[in-house]
Amino acid sequence: MDPSLVPLPSLRSGLSRPSRGVVRSGGLLLAATLAVAGCGGESAESALDGAEEEAPQLQATDQDVPRTADPFERGYTEADFPRVQEVAPDVYTYEQLRSAGDELFTTVSLFVVTSEGVLVADGQGSREETERLLAHIGEVTDEPVTHLVIGSDHGDHTAGNAAFSSEVEVYAHPTSAANLEAMAADRPDDADPFPMATVLVDDGQVLELGGTTVEILFLGRAHTGGDLAVHLPEESVLFLSEAYLNRVFPAMRSAYPSEWVEMLDAALAMDVETYVPGHGFVESPEILEEELRTYRDAVATVVQEATRLHEMGLSLEEAQAQADMGELEDWSLVSSQKPRAIQQVYAELNGELPEG
Repeated sequence: MDPSLVPLPSLRSGLSRPSRGVVRSGGLLLAATLAVAGCGGESAESALDGAEEEAPQLQATDQDVPRTADPFERGYTEADFPRVQEVAPDVYTYEQLRSAGDELFTTVSLFVVTSEGVLVADGQGSREETERLLAHIGEVTDEPVTHLVIGSDHGDHTAGNAAFSSEVEVYAHPTSAANLEAMAADRPDDADPFPMATVLVDDGQVLELGGTTVEILFLGRAHTGGDLAVHLPEESVLFLSEAYLNRVFPAMRSAYPSEWVEMLDAALAMDVETYVPGHGFVESPEILEEELRTYRDAVATVVQEATRLHEMGLSLEEAQAQADMGELEDWSLVSSQKPRAIQQVYAELNGELPEG
């Protein structure tokens, strides 16, 4: 996404370790799959009392979950974030709100707790927000963060990386590593240094960390030229970073549009129970897989519509004015991302995308 996205100035935190399938957000306990309006006026105290017994009644059916990235349409407030969910034993997602103009949506990080340290996949968009992420990890475990995977090199996932220890092992695709070095060179001289890539991942790499197998995969160019995914085969979790935006219009400022579709096809062909997006809500495994298929088709729709207009001989400006993306016109960030996506497809069709 756009590195100029501005984090919210203040969001309430204070989590304790959640149980499997349970969310704590802003101090309020919710069922992990609950995505409807808060607690219907129920006080935090009553929600916490007997939470284990009440959780089955709180869970919403897949049909009840609003299919949108807008937190307010979901019935959430800013105080419900950041949100931590345990999606598999010792595997957690972290969702924090960010702003893009007048719209709010979530940026998602993943962290894996082991007896030999914590692996984080993607930070947040500022030092303050990444420090908040680390504080929430500290509520879950005393183990230090020892490994960081750069799923996306965009600023909304890396601009806060100075919050990580300089001792952390940083995994990145060579393209992303080069982009991070360029970003570091453009920072003011007095800016806090952030860790550069220490391990380059061209294709894939397997880590054994405290008895947990972690596969760091390059499934193809998609949202960036160096998208990495984190696969936990025993836990059946795949974190796709910004290659998967749950109900957020495909953001293509540095994308390889057609290859993005192929990359998502490769992800969907894997034996995975829980697909985790880099933006948008973390849902039940069933919804996440369904929405990933929807997102794959959304990227394909953008490619097909822009290609149709290109083949008609329309200029870029004419295509941006006339393109009709159907149901995608109601997705988050459509007004800002649609023109740029069409521009990127045109660049691909004209052979103008970077080689690397």
